[in-house]
Amino acid sequence: MAQKHRARQNKRQGGGLRTYAPPPARKAEIPYERVAPVVYGEPFIVLEDEKKDTFIYEGGAWVPFATSIAECRKTCQVKVLPQRVGRKIRYEVRSPSGHAE
Repeated sequence: MAQKHRARQNKRQGGGLRTYAPPPARKAEIPYERVAPVVYGEPFIVLEDEKKDTFIYEGGAWVPFATSIAECRKTCQVKVLPQRVGRKIRYEVRSPSGHAE
């Protein structure tokens, strides 16, 4: 048979006198600067294989792409697409200037 839970009073242990410690000093606030919104151009598809080589679709064929996905993520907007092509991962990349690099 289950035991009935009985509420117990939690007793505080008196530890003598309590001292007041002032709160830590706040640092001077840095003024917030608004960053201009980034306008991204048209998306283009990039493939990445197991060796981290990247390819772009040009002229009816997949040709090597100059930058890696890690480098693209620093400056561009990169989205992983759910479908794979063979064993390659598809990415949708948008560069800020609107041009493929």
